[in-house]
Amino acid sequence: MTVSFHKFGDMFFPGTGDVKDIGEREGKYYAINVPLKDGIDDTSFTRLFKIIISKVVEMYQPGAIVLQCGADSLAGDRLGCFNLSIDGHAECVKIVKKFNLPLLVTGGGGYTKENVARCWTVETGVLLDTELPNEIPENEYIKYFAPDCLLNIPNGHIENLNSKSYLSTIKMQVLENLRSIQHAPGVQMQEVPPDFYIPDFDEDEHNPDERMDQHTQDKQIQRDDEYYDGDNDNDHNMDM
Repeated sequence: MTVSFHKFGDMFFPGTGDVKDIGEREGKYYAINVPLKDGIDDTSFTRLFKIIISKVVEMYQPGAIVLQCGADSLAGDRLGCFNLSIDGHAECVKIVKKFNLPLLVTGGGGYTKENVARCWTVETGVLLDTELPNEIPENEYIKYFAPDCLLNIPNGHIENLNSKSYLSTIKMQVLENLRSIQHAPGVQMQEVPPDFYIPDFDEDEHNPDERMDQHTQDKQIQRDDEYYDGDNDNDHNMDM
């Protein structure tokens, strides 16, 4: 299941991600796209994010979440067009963290580099339950954060083109699509040893008085149908 909140329309790159893009064949309804217009603010974004992500977790029941924290949605981004503050952006990380599911958090887009650094610093603090002071301490890169040298940035002033009716329509469409899925079955994860690893073992050299642990014994088990020594050997005619 993928869920994406993004700018859509006005020929904005890459031009995909309409709410009607829901996946194909076996993946139908497992792609959730939340297309947004210019200027969305903290209140509108975090409210919509919480409603949709909560419903996704309820319906899909994921075993783990990968959260990509693209920072191009921040106010003042060179290529972005939203009005999010760092606190608003970080609120979404808090929402996902509260599900208490295995969580992998990555970076993403972001083209005003000093704000990207600010954002991911604050969100690292969120993940570690650590509240950071707003003042950035002296360091060799401090000049990039001048003149204020603060973590937080002001909200943007781009006109919010996301009306309440537009956001409500998007929300209802996404929730309707989610009703069409079946949650993923639980899959137990386990380590799979590489196929090529076959430990050397010489029974003649083994000390019968030396106890071997179970893990080592398991490594020495060879399937009866793993290799052939005869006509069934697919490699027996190969030139060496």
